[in-house]
Amino acid sequence: MHYPAFPPSRLLWGGITALAVLLAGCSSGDSGAATDGAPQRQSGFVGEQADDARPAPGGSLTFGSYSLPTVLDPARTQSAGSTGGTEMAAVYDTLVRHDFESHEFVPQLAESLDSTDDRETYTVTLRPGTRFSDGNVLDARAVKWSIERFVAAKADASQTWTNIVDSIDTPDDRTVVFELKRPWGDFPVLLSTGAGMIVGAGSEKDGTFSPVGAGPFTVTKFAPREELLLTARADYVGGKPLLDTLRFVPTAGAQAQYESMRSGQFDMTYILRDEQVISRALGDGYAGFLSPTGQNGIGVINSRPERPGSDVRVRQAIAYGVDPEAINQRANAGLGTASSELVPEGSRWHNGTEGIPADPDRARQLLDEAKADGFDGHISYLSTHDPSQQATALTVQAALQAIGFDVTVDYATDTTDLVRKVYRDHDFDLTRGGAPIGDEAPFLNLYGSMGSDSRNNATGFADPDMDRLLLEVQTAPTDDDKREAISNVQRYANETVPYVLWGPAPVLTAWEPTVHGVKRTVTDIILFDTAWKSAA
Repeated sequence: MHYPAFPPSRLLWGGITALAVLLAGCSSGDSGAATDGAPQRQSGFVGEQADDARPAPGGSLTFGSYSLPTVLDPARTQSAGSTGGTEMAAVYDTLVRHDFESHEFVPQLAESLDSTDDRETYTVTLRPGTRFSDGNVLDARAVKWSIERFVAAKADASQTWTNIVDSIDTPDDRTVVFELKRPWGDFPVLLSTGAGMIVGAGSEKDGTFSPVGAGPFTVTKFAPREELLLTARADYVGGKPLLDTLRFVPTAGAQAQYESMRSGQFDMTYILRDEQVISRALGDGYAGFLSPTGQNGIGVINSRPERPGSDVRVRQAIAYGVDPEAINQRANAGLGTASSELVPEGSRWHNGTEGIPADPDRARQLLDEAKADGFDGHISYLSTHDPSQQATALTVQAALQAIGFDVTVDYATDTTDLVRKVYRDHDFDLTRGGAPIGDEAPFLNLYGSMGSDSRNNATGFADPDMDRLLLEVQTAPTDDDKREAISNVQRYANETVPYVLWGPAPVLTAWEPTVHGVKRTVTDIILFDTAWKSAA
């Protein structure tokens, strides 16, 4: 099968009207089935932009990052839109991207992407003349070196790579062949994220890492927690970007991001989970891409030894004890969708399999059983000072204390600090997080958040039976088979509670009407190689 490359003229960047909205939701105590209630939005481009706008070179674009990365190394930084993926993609590009219009994986930095009919062999052909920012050629050997470096570093999704890829062959300078251990139709998703961000060998020339990529921009200044300034490359293989510079700055929560957009400090920003702020941004007419993904509002429970969540009864008590609708009302002003389903309505993978219902009596029984075996009832909740996060923390605290937990709320300095404590230090009992099930490749994040050997598994949950069920999602031959496999994962998750599901939560990458030509790929990574700004 050949995956086509789409010319810029086919990009969805303008003339797209407001998003269709479905009415869905769930009432308090519901097990996850949808009822009439809060609006559940569909994924897609939102807002309006002038049809007669024409690309214009020059100018700078400022992006308010959700969590500005501390290291610009795909082998050390999670490559999602919320955690540095957009910033790194501007420097390294990605071999492949996901095209929203066609729902296919298409070449980005690469010239072409092909697969055999059995989906066990994928071939990437590189564009001639592709060079890294230090002048060295990006050839097949460089691609293999970068990916092997990524996997050896045990980076984001590297375990998925190890589990599925049998070999990487380089028959000539422009051809890279990936042989898989078993069929996987969504394999190109790995070439769209961290492994597909090709790092030049010159990045390690002086013994310390420096960002050397083949992407459309190079690093001019990088001050972690302050600013990342990028400059357009005249020798980018896709042609010099229209923007002269890109500037990324850290932000302090959804409300501050929204206010910075309104005051003109940001041209674009990434707003996560705050339904009220997202509704205001959409009401104000900002353009953007909305991803109302499932599992973006979850209770992340640390189930490692010596933590309260290591006892499945404690996890079950939390799941039964917190009503998703209470969180929706307190944190989202009732604007969101309360659900304990892995996959929300509106997703192509939605299957109707119910999640865990709110049941305080059952929660008390489970908690009492755990206490009888020595649990002291204390648990800490880690939050930031963002209003939506605080509201969630206080709602969870009140609900759990009502059934007999002793809950303290601890605060991280900011989102970057919270990410560090959760994903690197594992220094938490319970927090709010996200593990969105992307329509592009549902296995990737299901495995990432629940797989025993996944390095993105913040909870420490490990269960061989769950691993087997996740493998069935990956190898399902048809869409119907994949839905049924996800249903089986849901049923087993209801018993084992890898984490608590409180409902889908939106991600809005918003931009001013003057911004054009951006491309969105997997995990809400934004690409800027064809982006430009028009006059106000």
